[in-house]
Amino acid sequence: MKPTEPEVTLQLALEHGLNAEEYQKILDILKRTPSFTELGIFSVMWSEHCSYKNSIAVLKTLPREGAALLTGAGEENAGLVDIGDNLAVAFKIESHNHPSAVEPYQGAATGVGGIHRDIFTMGARPVASLNSLRFGSPKDPRVRYLVDGVVRGIGDYGNSFGVPTVGGEIYFEECYTGNPLVNAMSVGIVEHHKTVSATAKGEGNPVLIVGSSTGRDGIHGATFASEDLSEASEDKRPSVQVGDPFAEKLLLEATLEAIATGCVVGLQDMGAAGLTSSTSEMSARGIEKTGSGGIEIDLDLVPAREAGMSAYEIMLSESQERMLVVAEKGFEDRIIDVYRKWDVQAVVIGSVTADNQIRVKQHGRVVAEIPAESLVLGGGAPVYIREAVEKKPSTPKAELIADQQLDLRSLSLALLSRPSIASKQWVYRQYDSMVQTNTLTAAGTSDAAVIRIKGSKKGLAMKTDCNARYVYLNPLKGGKIAVAECARNIACSGARPLAITNCLNFGNPYKPEVYFQFKTSVEGMGEACRAFNTPVTGGNVSFYNETSIGGERTAIYPTPTIGMIGLLEDIDMLVGSTFLSTGDAILLFGDPELSLDGSEYLTMQYGTPGQDAPDIDLHHEKQLQELLVSLASKKLLRSAHDISDGGLITALAEKAVMNEARCLGFDVDLEVAAKDPFRMQQQLFSEAQGRVLVSIAPESAKEVIEEAVLFNVPVRVIGKVLEQSATIAINGKAAVSFTTAELAGAYFHALEQALHLDEL
Repeated sequence: MKPTEPEVTLQLALEHGLNAEEYQKILDILKRTPSFTELGIFSVMWSEHCSYKNSIAVLKTLPREGAALLTGAGEENAGLVDIGDNLAVAFKIESHNHPSAVEPYQGAATGVGGIHRDIFTMGARPVASLNSLRFGSPKDPRVRYLVDGVVRGIGDYGNSFGVPTVGGEIYFEECYTGNPLVNAMSVGIVEHHKTVSATAKGEGNPVLIVGSSTGRDGIHGATFASEDLSEASEDKRPSVQVGDPFAEKLLLEATLEAIATGCVVGLQDMGAAGLTSSTSEMSARGIEKTGSGGIEIDLDLVPAREAGMSAYEIMLSESQERMLVVAEKGFEDRIIDVYRKWDVQAVVIGSVTADNQIRVKQHGRVVAEIPAESLVLGGGAPVYIREAVEKKPSTPKAELIADQQLDLRSLSLALLSRPSIASKQWVYRQYDSMVQTNTLTAAGTSDAAVIRIKGSKKGLAMKTDCNARYVYLNPLKGGKIAVAECARNIACSGARPLAITNCLNFGNPYKPEVYFQFKTSVEGMGEACRAFNTPVTGGNVSFYNETSIGGERTAIYPTPTIGMIGLLEDIDMLVGSTFLSTGDAILLFGDPELSLDGSEYLTMQYGTPGQDAPDIDLHHEKQLQELLVSLASKKLLRSAHDISDGGLITALAEKAVMNEARCLGFDVDLEVAAKDPFRMQQQLFSEAQGRVLVSIAPESAKEVIEEAVLFNVPVRVIGKVLEQSATIAINGKAAVSFTTAELAGAYFHALEQALHLDEL
């Protein structure tokens, strides 16, 4: 009996998130009214989450080519960069914001699972995981609930899956209260000849679905991620997938073994839009590469978790731990046997065709037949360039109080206790960072996480970074700084920056001021990437990060999160962040004009972030990176840490106490020419860019200074490392002083106290 389906009309299309113009385009493509299943397929594939229809034109302006790139941006499931010795690194970052807002544990967990699948479908073994998280004020009970769920979700999935979580960042700002950001990054290693493409080719080659059974969870997850959050979003819990890390571990091992048989032609993860996206995207790549392609599948053959699932439900399901495999004809049983060995389902559900169509059958009839290229980027999917209008934030100018009227010591300790600055040890201690035994940097001991590449002396550095407040104040500067700070952190570890991935989190692109933020920050990112020779390998765009609470709609800060990798030629060159030995000289690289604009201090003390982001000099940043890598290669650095959130006082305090095993102090004297009534605040709390604190053996000072001069980087000796006390003087006059115990007391456990963990 033919299943009863709703009549497809313009109104039904509108309810699926399509507009009238897009619905007419579907009618023109098909030359008929779509079936209900076809409407569902178009709705998810043309959603912002899958089609990038409002962002692709801007993304194409980013630098997407480089000598080390083995795939172009967006060509495969993840970026692939050559690191020598026949090895490549696959890496990518993606968002799981909306799911995490309504179901934080599963939303975060499946975000981790999904990004790892993007890596091992390339043939790479995941070796590290990172994240970038944004929440509202920890004073809000729901925010505390979200933090707890997200952190547990990331930890439980990653720990069970067996990939170390080696780095990340967490910020707290009011604008994320109803719409947290959960960005997950995965990094994998693969030998060049073992990579596999997400391409369906070879007429008659069998198509297999492998992994977990298909259920009704996650249906319309892609469209859910392409709309604003509201109070009604709690009803979207069925759109949030449910993950099983143990099933994914088996899927990983089985897949890598299947690839090793040489019988796998193409492979793609079933992420957003499930079977729909994997069949259409693999087919479109096959058409692009060979001139013809397509896939025909029979849904009666798909292992279903629930009885009576319709074609619409099966095609749109986002059940986790599933992938689509194209096998060499005649060798499918060999692949099935590999998966069966690992207790993983593998079932032939169709074949590759040559008619360029996606054809879906169920119960003996065709329920969907769509030209594959009409569903994807570069084919028939719509592309829009929205109106961009600058709307400068109406943030008040800070009316600064003179230094002499302030207790700078107490303010310094209060700044160290700010949730966005204080130690995140409560978070990272829930993550297994040492599984696989490759991790070289404990959390908080290096500006970038570094893992060894087994079988060589090389190390791989990685980092996620973005100060969204800067982007909010000045999208162009903020975009540049996001890339520059990531690269600076990589270089502080001794590694050379190689390439980036990105996760661009913004509000509603139909709002001209939001689209301006997006377009302009991408321009800034591109400018920095070109300056640093760090091309963009791909990434993710997450729009509609806004909430409607009590009738008032609020957008998040524009947050273009950068994920970067760098190469350490010799792990013996690795440089940590924290002081190592008393008596070491402390040097400051960089000498920009100091300003408090954009700083955490202004937000804390004056209730405003200021009116602009800090200035950024990309040429200086590049020279600084080169200097740091050169000094590390000569083993002249004992520690290096950039000055960023919280300014100089935070950087010094972190160098002193981040290594809990041995806290050391410092004696710093800053020579300042101007007699400005606010100079001490600027010296202590400015977040001026392009500055790095290093510690070196005293006898190396002359050589290090000469090297800095060679790279045209301003440098000065500002103090030395002490045993317990910590003092900053201005022109020989003590400004603030602490014991290391006081600094540690402010820095550690402040986050737990802010989150009221005893109430969770």
